[in-house]
Amino acid sequence: MNSPTDITPATRRTALRELDLDRFFHPETVAVIGASDTPDRPTTLNWRRIRDWANRVGSRIHPVNPKKEMVDGLPCFPSILDVPGEVDLVVILIGDAMGVLPQVISSGARYAVMFAGGFAETGAEGARRQAELEDLLAAGQLRLLGPNTNLNAFEEFRDDLPGRPIALITQSGHQGRPVFQGQEIGIRFSHWAPTGNEADLEVADFVRYFADLEETGAIAAYVEGFRDGRTFQLAADHAARKGVPLVMVKVGRTAIGRSWAKSHTGHLAGSDAIVSAVMRQYGVIRVDGLDELLDTAAMLARAKPPTARGVCVYSISGGTSAHMADLATAAGLELPELTEDTQRALREWIPDYLRVSNPVDNGGHPTGDWRGRKILDALVADPGIGALVVPITGAFPPMSDYFVRDLVAVAETTDKPVCVVWGSPVGTEGAYRDVLLRSGIPVFRTFGNCITAVHAYFQHHEFMREYQSPWDRVELRPSPVAPKARELIAGGSVLAEHDAKSLLAAYDIPVSRDVLATSASDAVAAADSIGYPVVLKVASAAIAHKSDLGLVRIGVGSATQVRETYAELVDRASAAVDPALIDGVLVCEQLTGGVETVAGIATDELFGPAVMFGIGGLAVEVYRDVTFRVPPFDRAEALRMIREIKAFPLLRGHRGQPAADLDALADVLMKVQRIALDLPGELTELDINPLLALPGRAVALDAFAAGRTKEQP
Repeated sequence: MNSPTDITPATRRTALRELDLDRFFHPETVAVIGASDTPDRPTTLNWRRIRDWANRVGSRIHPVNPKKEMVDGLPCFPSILDVPGEVDLVVILIGDAMGVLPQVISSGARYAVMFAGGFAETGAEGARRQAELEDLLAAGQLRLLGPNTNLNAFEEFRDDLPGRPIALITQSGHQGRPVFQGQEIGIRFSHWAPTGNEADLEVADFVRYFADLEETGAIAAYVEGFRDGRTFQLAADHAARKGVPLVMVKVGRTAIGRSWAKSHTGHLAGSDAIVSAVMRQYGVIRVDGLDELLDTAAMLARAKPPTARGVCVYSISGGTSAHMADLATAAGLELPELTEDTQRALREWIPDYLRVSNPVDNGGHPTGDWRGRKILDALVADPGIGALVVPITGAFPPMSDYFVRDLVAVAETTDKPVCVVWGSPVGTEGAYRDVLLRSGIPVFRTFGNCITAVHAYFQHHEFMREYQSPWDRVELRPSPVAPKARELIAGGSVLAEHDAKSLLAAYDIPVSRDVLATSASDAVAAADSIGYPVVLKVASAAIAHKSDLGLVRIGVGSATQVRETYAELVDRASAAVDPALIDGVLVCEQLTGGVETVAGIATDELFGPAVMFGIGGLAVEVYRDVTFRVPPFDRAEALRMIREIKAFPLLRGHRGQPAADLDALADVLMKVQRIALDLPGELTELDINPLLALPGRAVALDAFAAGRTKEQP
């Protein structure tokens, strides 16, 4: 197979760019334009923040300000062009950042940070300014972070905390603050990249860099929109190849969320259904809250891969155990019964009227003496258990103190994560502050966040066991039938059903046996050839939804009925559209049984062509039980796509009905993907509905296709 350098001429980037971001995070020389030591000025605070950071990372720092000769005892240069030697990083603190940017580019600096706002986040005029900024950058070698960004890259990162660190990426510095403050409860961070408007450096660049760092335990990201859908795919694939968990809050699930995302950062938020599908495709873990982002990333960074799929819930209360077990089971976690040997051992320390099968309830008293550690050792030794979840709903010293010390001690003896929920609303207890938070084990404040993180933990490692990058197996050459397909959609017209089916047939997608009849006699001859009963439909590119206008008849069982139906359909269609736009009547074989599904292609503003699959027929718009994938994807992903719709049990054979051929459906999806790859700039929409899923085959009964018009961008 060829390497993924270009799929088709119409696609965007297919390889991540090579950047030496070490020179950004560990520069030898830093220059700060607008540096000041004037008291009580925001610029002074920012200058000193950057100066202190530069001292911590061992960088030389130079203030730049034409109004100052010295700043905080350091010689100050009137212009960036006056700074001696090479400069790795320039931080622009002044409002007129565009005014000095040409000089920064001319200086040969490698990286710059533009703090100023007033660009694409402010509307049309700001977008014009940002376009000018991007044009300036394109002409040089400077790489820019921002504009409209914060200085969070220059925070103080503690190196005295346990565990592998989290690398943080945010498009809003304010939204990243409560995540970064996880340092205060013992969660380690290594970097923070606040990307702002992403006129140049984008989320994808930092995902790649952080995934390549050996120390990175997880990447946590708050994203409002992607600069380029293709680069996000490539970056997520890169993280998956490296086995680095990528956890993300992505704004834009709702219309109001998408509108704010666009106004705040100037990004297109994209179709959320397709964004979610791409995340599933590449194993990105999507969460909703910033607290979930912190807790889930910390869990993944700290916990080693599971040795078993089972979760054991252990507490001192039957009610607590039942509550946690309900949440875990509803989330899809497995709570297997403990082995007979484990249960027998537990009975030595837990009264026989309490449950020890899973969940395990010790009644409280064993927690406060020597039995507590014995119980924990037995639980983590059970071969079916991959994670232990211990909800502590409130502090009850001294027993809770003993309990916590035992939990930390047993966690040091096993690779299985010991997850503790400290439910006390106070949070100042010594057992929590001085023992749990300093231990490095996963600690949560809510049941919900614990379950979310544990589920993500198993989900990530299960995904990684099976992941194979689709970019290594992309067919780069257009298929031999691509020229014929282009002829069919030439001119940007909507295709009539028979032409749309010709497009499908060109890619070997099975279609029903159809004959286009232009007279009643032709229709009878076609029906005689196909075999009764037949389906009759008006054939016209001007009519997209024929059934809505009563222009489809099924079960037409004789030559007489064919003649009568033909005349009726033509008359009805002529009342709806210009008769010159009616091609005739399509006579089709009638297939029964099976499950009506839908497959097709939608064009997304960020990701380009996306392949759709779901439950079809008239129900598609009612239930919206559909899913998407963005090319490239492999056959295993096509099958995963089929299995994730809610109606999948129907395809497996519900209540004695025969099962549909899943391999045949996967074949169709792979061929639809081939169409999407061949015609990404020319075909805007393809709809195969219904795609009848039968035992042994899948057949397209109806199809709609539309090409891009000259007026469309």
